Amino acid sequence: MYDPIVSVPYDLTRTKSHDLGGHRRPTRGGSLLFSISQPVPDDLCDPRPSVACRTAWNLSRSEDFTRFFHNWLDGLVTALIWAVMAFLAAMVIRYYLHRLITRITGRIATGTMPGRGRARDEGASTVLMRERRRQRMETLSSVLRSIASVVIYGVALFTVLGEVGLNLTPILTGATVVGAAVAFGAQNTIKDLLAGLFMLLEDQYGVGDVVDTGSAKGTVEAVTLRITRLRDVNGVVWYVRNGEITRLGNESQNWGRALLDVPVAADQDVDEIRRLLQETADGLVADPEWEEMILEEPSVWGVQALTNDAVVVRITIKTAPNQQHKVTRELRARVKRAFDEAGVMLGSLA
Repeated sequence: MYDPIVSVPYDLTRTKSHDLGGHRRPTRGGSLLFSISQPVPDDLCDPRPSVACRTAWNLSRSEDFTRFFHNWLDGLVTALIWAVMAFLAAMVIRYYLHRLITRITGRIATGTMPGRGRARDEGASTVLMRERRRQRMETLSSVLRSIASVVIYGVALFTVLGEVGLNLTPILTGATVVGAAVAFGAQNTIKDLLAGLFMLLEDQYGVGDVVDTGSAKGTVEAVTLRITRLRDVNGVVWYVRNGEITRLGNESQNWGRALLDVPVAADQDVDEIRRLLQETADGLVADPEWEEMILEEPSVWGVQALTNDAVVVRITIKTAPNQQHKVTRELRARVKRAFDEAGVMLGSLA
């Protein structure tokens, strides 16, 4: 005779247990005599296991390895994962933002220039203006890209530090104090940088312009955010800090003016002098070698000054940027030849 089969009720449902003092107790199941417990990452890691710890358990299925990983490697690997993800995102954002900045500044640099009244502007002067604007936009683009990179990577760095549990308040406080100290000590440099940035944004001057900064006058050879390099007519190179430029005269922005004051003897016929000057200037405008440099018809303004020995008659010609001095020299030579042929006597201003 066989003994009756004694059935032992048990719950085959997967139970989630917690480790309490080295003993496991079931968290689910009704009245059961024993349970079959399968460890999960919540048991081996924190109640909210990290991606790294969960991955370690899924790959190894080893309680010992998972506990070792959680105790010694979980924080480091999690921080590396956050760092990689944050800086990959920062690189993608930086790439597209740099492309946007380059595209916008490129369109500005190659756009048409306003305020040019005549078709014959489209010559050497226009090429110079476009080259200057291109250089200005390249400098501005480089500055904006650098600022964008610092901001993006800075945000990514602080995001990673915050995710790994680092208290950012002391760091930000210390950075504020150090920044204030540096700003106080380098206020002249910051002043130069800000002045250079606004100079580029406002297009006050650029490479190739002839400018007068008060302390130096010459042709601009290089422009940075901190300094401007000039070369005067004697060949001397001047380095002027942008923050020290409080007054600036630009002789070659948009257009120039050739101005010539001609002194003639007091007994000469003023109307005849005006006619000779107008004909001479018209001949200069009609010359194919010079017509691209001249924007408007020349104008004889008339008597500018009177002395006992001379009458000063003024003539002006509107020219392309930075071409007024060349046109003035050529006009002066032609007026001298025309006066010699007409027998007009020049006066003395002394």
